[in-house]
Formats: sequence, C-alpha cells, structure tokens
Amino acid sequence: MTDFFALDCGIMGSLAVRVCLVVALGASMCGAAPISDNFVVVVKSNVSVHRGQTATLPCWLIPPQSAESLEVHWYHEFDSLIMLYREKKFEYGSQEASYAGRLSFGLKDAASGGLAAGDVSLQLVNATLEDAGVYTCYVSSDRGHDKAYVSLIVTETGSPLLLSAVWKEENMVNVSCESEGWFPKPRLRWSNQSQALAPKRLNFSKGSSGLWSVHSWLLVSSSSEVSCSVGLSDEEAKEARVHLPPSPPQPGKQVSGSSSAGWLAFALLLIATLAALGWLYFRKRVKKSKAEPDHAAEDEKLLPKEVSQPNDLSTAKEHYVNVKLEDAGNPYLAIKDHKIRDANCTFPDGQQVTCLTAIKGTPGFSSGQHYWEVSMGNIQIGLKQSWWAGVTSAAVIPPKSDLTPTASNGFWFLSSSSDRADRFQFSTEPRVSLPVRSRPQTVGVHLNYDSGELSFYDVEDKSLIGSLTATFTGEVFPFFNPGKGDKAPMGILQHRTEQGQCSDRETSVDLTA
Repeated sequence: MTDFFALDCGIMGSLAVRVCLVVALGASMCGAAPISDNFVVVVKSNVSVHRGQTATLPCWLIPPQSAESLEVHWYHEFDSLIMLYREKKFEYGSQEASYAGRLSFGLKDAASGGLAAGDVSLQLVNATLEDAGVYTCYVSSDRGHDKAYVSLIVTETGSPLLLSAVWKEENMVNVSCESEGWFPKPRLRWSNQSQALAPKRLNFSKGSSGLWSVHSWLLVSSSSEVSCSVGLSDEEAKEARVHLPPSPPQPGKQVSGSSSAGWLAFALLLIATLAALGWLYFRKRVKKSKAEPDHAAEDEKLLPKEVSQPNDLSTAKEHYVNVKLEDAGNPYLAIKDHKIRDANCTFPDGQQVTCLTAIKGTPGFSSGQHYWEVSMGNIQIGLKQSWWAGVTSAAVIPPKSDLTPTASNGFWFLSSSSDRADRFQFSTEPRVSLPVRSRPQTVGVHLNYDSGELSFYDVEDKSLIGSLTATFTGEVFPFFNPGKGDKAPMGILQHRTEQGQCSDRETSVDLTA
C-alpha cells in the first residue's frame, strides 16, 4: 500500500502530493470510505454519554473549508436518516419522530469555527437508551462525497449498593449485594483484601425500561472482610466493604415482648467512590417463627464498639415530647389535626415517594433526648405500606422530586416501601436493609442528640427496629413522609403528661382521611 501511494504521487505531481498527504493524515478513516477530490470526512470513533445528557458526535472536514453550501446527512444504524442539511437549511420531512427537536449542528471542541470551518458535528440532546448505536456522517458536494462512522454509547449509573448479611451454621455468613438501574450491563466483583472471590450466585435481569439489575451473594467465614463493587468501568464502580466479626455477638438484656434467637453483626464502610463516609449502627430483634426455624433474629452493627448501646423503649418513653406538624401549605399533602396523608391530586413525579410529600415537625432540638410516636394505621383500616420517619437538619423541606434525601445531606430516617414488604431501609449510602417479618402499627422515634443516636421501635411489639448514629450540628427537626396511595394516613400521636411522666397513649386518634 505504501509503494502504491508513493508511485501514484510521483506520477500525478504536486497536486497529487497534497491529496496523498491528506490521505495519510486520515488513513484510519479513509481506508474503506470513498475519497473525494477536495475533502475527507473525519470523526471521533467512540462517544459516551450519560442518559438524559447532551452528546456531541464530532465530524469535520480535512482540509478545513466551509460546509455551509455542502449537503450533510446523519444516519443512525446506517440507513435511518435523522438529519438532513442542504441548500443552507435543515429539511425535516424524512426525520424520525423520536429525534424531533433534539438534533442540531454542534462543535467538535471549544476552538471549532463551526460550519464555516467544516465542522459538521451532530449535537443530540436528552440522550436515550434507544439512541445508542452507530451513526454515519455523510457529506457531499457537486465535486465529490465522503462518509465516516462514529459509535454512541449511552450509559446509566445504577442505584447505591444494597448489602445484607445473614449468619449461617459453622460461623459462615451469607453476604449479598444488589443494585438496579444500570446500562449497559454492569460488572459485579467480589474481593477480599488480597484476591478476587467467586460468588455462589450472580444474577442479571433486564427490566421493561431496558435497564439492568444485578444481584449476587457468597458465603464467607466470620472474621473476614469482603468488598462488593458494581460498575460499568473501574473508574465508575460503586463499592462497599463489609467487615465481619469473629462471631455473632451474644444477645444482651431481653426486651419485653420479644425473644432473641440470634444476632447478626457487620460493619459497612463506604469507599471514596460514594459521596457519604461514616459509620452507621443499627440493631434488630425479632421473634423467631416456629414455622421458619432457619430465620434467626438479626442484628446489624455498623459502629465502633465504644459507642453506647441504645436505650430500651421504656427508657426512651421517659423523654416523650408532643410533636406538631409544620403546615407550610404543601399542595401535595392533606393535613388535619395531627394526621397527614398524600393529597388527592396528580403528582408530577408519579407514584415514587419523594420530598414532594415530606413535612417537617416542631419543635426543633439541639441537645438532650426526645421521643415521639407515629401511627401507621390499624387493623381495621390497614397498615401503611410506604412512609418515612426520622429527623432532618433542613430548616425548609425543598419541594423537589429530584432531591435524594440521605444522611450526607441532612436527612436521617427509616423508610418503608410498598414494593419491599420484607425490609426497611435507612437513608444511607450504600443502602442498608433491615429484614422484617411484619409492619409496625406504631413506630417510636428516639433521638439522643448528645450521643448522636437515632433509634426506632415497634411500640406494640416493644422491640427495637434499628438504630443509627450521626454527628448532629445545629438544630434538627422531626421529619415525616406519609408516602402515596395508602388508605391509612400517618398520625403523630399526642400524649397527656402529669407530673412530668408520660401517660398511656391516646387511643382516640381518628385514622380516616
């Protein structure tokens, strides 16, 4: 091939030499594409964009020359015409409907002179998964034509990792890791401090939206450390590490109304690829079912040992405070007395539970211990399926559906959702699941500001649901979200006090909307 170019250039003279130099500069693109008399089309071979963002597919002419009077075609997957420019204007008659209003000429770089300098790059806004594929940049004039191909990769980063662990026999622990909402298909890797680990199971599934979910688990011995990472590349991977103690801690003092059949303890450390760092502590006691002897009560511990154990329910109730709802006129909430529910309206964010239906309570707290109770329905009307309860440092709850409230931005709460009836979650990253057997009718919230502990109780069962820790600064407020679609509203229970002691809970709270 080199000899051919040399012979050809020698025969055709100085003009041919210039053409051959152009061919040499764009040899990687010109080998299979037709060569015109006066320009070569050059592209950047691969472009990656996050779903919903704007992508620019670079395409330009060598040598630089105005393309304003040329004819420019852009095709998706070789034969689908998505943009046509000729006679100095765009023609939309043959354009696919899915691209309407999303295409224009862009700039290949900040120094580009645009169309006048031969830059015919394609700009695509609001990239979708369907936009991925091969694009053809075709440019023609009355003297010749050329084309080149560029691949667009559309990606979506999935949810924070959800980790859980269960003690098995002979000091073995089943550790699972899952995440959803990825595109393309992600990679999941297990490792310890020295080597990669082979999972017992690795499952991928693709939803109707085209996004991928991944779930994996493995068995490891106690007194070990394992790491789970999920991502599209090593740079984008989300990772979480689990530290397992040598043996499950022995149960302490019995809590009235429950039996401690077993305990689970592990520590999660969020790696630098995630935004929030810190230790979380929570513990769970549940009744052992005779029908399910393999399901032991579980404790999940994410805090150094020197942190004090949370108080029991009777001690927490000594700090009862009557919390009021702060009605800020949220059109997406219906508030009556101390009851709250989602309003009868159309939500811009659909049925997803977001801050649009969140509300702050009063008073705020900057020291001491405080306890309040939240009704989640009753047997007659049914129990709530989706809700949030906890505290926040936000002076005003932002009415935004795209805000993700987490511990890292001042929201510490326990949540329940209708699609995960078997577990609760804390507002942490990575997400930490708390397996549950039944939903509570009343949730008690105990804030110990000074020690940085927030605990949640099943009041009827007189058992601890879970406890997390944080370093509180400034004033924090009770925080609630009644969710969406439940028949039962959320009720903030009020107590009468006498000589500083809490009386029995009022039972006359009307739970009808």
